[in-house]
This record gives sequence, C-alpha cells and structure tokens, in this order.
Amino acid sequence: MGRTGSDPAKASASAAFFRAVLLFVWHLPRNLLIGFLIAYRKVVSPLYGPVCRFFPSCSAYALEAITVYGAVKGSWLAGRRLVRCHPWNDGGVDHVPAGGRTWPQESVPKIIVLNHPVIPADEDSRSAA
Repeated sequence: MGRTGSDPAKASASAAFFRAVLLFVWHLPRNLLIGFLIAYRKVVSPLYGPVCRFFPSCSAYALEAITVYGAVKGSWLAGRRLVRCHPWNDGGVDHVPAGGRTWPQESVPKIIVLNHPVIPADEDSRSAA
C-alpha cells in the first residue's frame, strides 16, 4: 500500500518546525552578543562604577544597537562608539540612530526604554518657538 497523498497537517507542522529552526540559527549570533553584554553589565560594569563619559553608557549603547540592528551592524555601531570613547572626547548624549524596527507598545525591549527616558517639562520650561 503506497502513499497517495500527503497529510496537510503534517506538512504545515514540518514547515513550522523548519521555520523555527531557521529563525533560531539566524538570531543566534545576535542573541549570543546580547547574552555577553548582559553578563558584562551584571558582573564587570559594577566594578568600575559610573565612569562613562557618554549617555547611554557604551555597554548600554552596544546592547541597544545589537537589539535594533542585529549582530553585524549593531557591532559596527558599538565599535564606532568605543573608538570615540577616549580622554580627549567631551562625551555627552549619543543615542543609537533610529532604526526601522518597531515593537508593539507592550513589548518594547527594556534597554530601549532605559536609554530613551521621557523627561517631563517643568513649570520653569519655556516653549520652543
């Protein structure tokens, strides 16, 4: 007795499994870098204290850049930022360039929320005209 047709449920299940494996492999470099940066921020960064001349700090910048742009372009942006971090640079606010990636309002990554705080206007503020 031979197979005369394929089961559509089996085909869609195997396609979903193949897609999940492909996405896992595709995001593996990014996820490894994010894991390394989170470990660095938890273990090494507290030993130095708040010494960074930029906001956000270089590790927070790298974490956001890799989250938004992926492993290759995010690493390039983080490397450029590290090259600018030297004693002769005044520092200041240096945000990751806005990317085309969007997240639903309830699932924005925590690092993006922390790196872009909303600063409320106070009563002494003047309007921008």
